[in-house]
Amino acid sequence: MALHLTINGESITLENISPTMTLLEYLRHSRRVGTKEGCADGDCGACTIAVLGHRADGTPQYQAMNSCLIPLGTMAHRQIITVEGGANNQLHPVQEKMVELGGSQCGYCTPGFIMSMFAAYYDGSHNDLTVEGNLCRCTGYLPIRRALQSLSSPEPGDPFQARLEQSDGELLPALDYGGNGQRFYRPTQLSDVLNLMQTHPDATLVAGATDLGLELTHRRQQYPVLISLEAVQELQGLNQTSDAVTIGAAVPLSHIKDALHGVFPALDEMLHWFAARQVRNRATLGGNVGTASPIGDLPPVLLALDATLTLASVKGMREVAIATFFTGYRQTIRHPDEVIVSIHIPKPITPGATRRLSQSYKVGKRGTDDISIVAAVFTIDLDQDNHILLARLAYGGVAATPIRATEIENSLVGQPWTIDTIQAVKPQLQSTFTPLSDLRASAEYRNRLVANLFEKFFYEFSP
Repeated sequence: MALHLTINGESITLENISPTMTLLEYLRHSRRVGTKEGCADGDCGACTIAVLGHRADGTPQYQAMNSCLIPLGTMAHRQIITVEGGANNQLHPVQEKMVELGGSQCGYCTPGFIMSMFAAYYDGSHNDLTVEGNLCRCTGYLPIRRALQSLSSPEPGDPFQARLEQSDGELLPALDYGGNGQRFYRPTQLSDVLNLMQTHPDATLVAGATDLGLELTHRRQQYPVLISLEAVQELQGLNQTSDAVTIGAAVPLSHIKDALHGVFPALDEMLHWFAARQVRNRATLGGNVGTASPIGDLPPVLLALDATLTLASVKGMREVAIATFFTGYRQTIRHPDEVIVSIHIPKPITPGATRRLSQSYKVGKRGTDDISIVAAVFTIDLDQDNHILLARLAYGGVAATPIRATEIENSLVGQPWTIDTIQAVKPQLQSTFTPLSDLRASAEYRNRLVANLFEKFFYEFSP
């Protein structure tokens, strides 16, 4: 089977090409060189392209993505637009505004800004979050912001708007592709995934590929067999009841951010700081949990909210608590033949509690689009007398796994929610973990953050 995709309205058929070649690499090899390579790890945005996708509610949408992190196989049967295609034989309104208001000097980062703004132009979101994943090294952001803020709505007859309106939002079809000695599968049913895992026990699972993309670009890793999960229907659900929220493991983070806004404040806050829009449009909750990174942003949120995971294999399904999922550095209790199906987050607070306090904090060198030095997420349930009935203190970046300070949690139960209580446990918090020193921060600094972030949480939610 060949790879079929559409680039700038042109139907492309590819045979015997590596499915793990990045989209950026293919674009430049095929002389579509307007798209630039900067960092090759999804941080700078110079490689941004737009892909015709859909929102959480299923309506069509142009989505900005980092082409440097996208394996070519995942783009099969998708419509891609690059900076050349945006021009469409004349300057696009976004490009006109960038020219008019002096939004470019060297121009190296400009194509990425153009494509992030292109996606926003058809989404009506002309704010700074549009370009949060794009870095400019010489122009300065003020003229770029002016260009962004001056955008209006698409004019009647706009061909890209027409393409949006004609999109039917159908799920991606199944794919079985071989090229350059590699095999790429994109099943649409969970049963097919599990059968493929039996046939190919050494296969690598991939969803958004934002983590795997780094292995491709920086470490030149080879993956003989990849099984993509992004078209599996059972992994795409996002359901909410009065008691809980269940999120499919392959639901993009941008969908979660929009669909669940206001439900879990700690999740809202962490998603705001999670990378940038280009990454959130690809990254998934199941992927962020499954990689088991000790600095993953979302596992501490799930720990603080007492989430559970549903795992599936050909033997059946089982539920596991997130608190028992991580066993060591990049290690979990997931068996090799299992796949994460969904994440279940309960809503009810502790019986007898009158209110819940919950928030997340991320400390990094930059605001968005950066790795955590320390991530902390707290959940406190209080009774009517302001005494603690439940405490969960979850952290990332301070141990080999995402972890909770369980001994401190137990000592807090029954205590009054006062600054004296907080000050009493701060010394213990500072010595609870044994983080590493690295280029981002020292172990001492991380230990101080562990305690000080909890104190900050108290002052933000003090009576």
